[in-house]
Amino acid sequence: MSTPNLLLKERHALIQQRLLAEGRVLALDLATQLNVSEDTIRRDLRDLAAAGLCKRVYGGALPLPPTPGTLSERRSEAPDRKGRLAQAAIGLVRANSVLFFDAGSTNLAIAEALPDLPLTVATNAPAIAIALLDRANIEVILIGGRIDRGAGASLGAKALRDAELIRADLCFLGACGVDADAGITAFSHEEAEFKRAVAAMSQTVLVAATSEKLGTAAPFSVLPAARLSHLVVEHDVAAERLDAFAALGVQLLRARPA
Repeated sequence: MSTPNLLLKERHALIQQRLLAEGRVLALDLATQLNVSEDTIRRDLRDLAAAGLCKRVYGGALPLPPTPGTLSERRSEAPDRKGRLAQAAIGLVRANSVLFFDAGSTNLAIAEALPDLPLTVATNAPAIAIALLDRANIEVILIGGRIDRGAGASLGAKALRDAELIRADLCFLGACGVDADAGITAFSHEEAEFKRAVAAMSQTVLVAATSEKLGTAAPFSVLPAARLSHLVVEHDVAAERLDAFAALGVQLLRARPA
């Protein structure tokens, strides 16, 4: 049954409630439920996106990912969950591989969990390079350039030039938002540009994501979900949240339960 016409603020509040409860909204469904035109809902979604309250995607909108803090703050969030994602991810690591580690607290956990194998690791994240310095079997290449304190990583023109010289067998790509339709997204334009470059140069691209990032989209696109080789998720993610990734040919890996 349709809802009577609502005032603008009431519609916006209801759309935000639906996003929180359902994880995404479709313009056509909202128009029917709220008894307004689809154009009205599209304008509402544009307004909400401009205010930083959602991310518009084809046919509707997605919630934004959790706002990232500094790398130090992110390292202290859910370390056990990230550790279990790391254990699932390192199963793909093979001896004598060239690995690229994008910045991020989950990728730092993966780096710390690497097996004792001869490897070459390139990274734009100083924290990841430092974590591997005492690993005698691992050669470490640190990408240079300006360090973005928020990302905890080197970004910009020099970092891009350095990264484009590396052909990684496996890239551990950081992601702010992960969605089958919106793809992999980031909060920073410069960071998204760097992530695109390293993914393009890598044979295999893996994203390990905590559950709160799934079904969300940040403002800047990194790459389509179909470009992912593997997605590592937590053990209790509902199967229906992953079906669209599987349909795109993404290999899904689940972390073990606690």
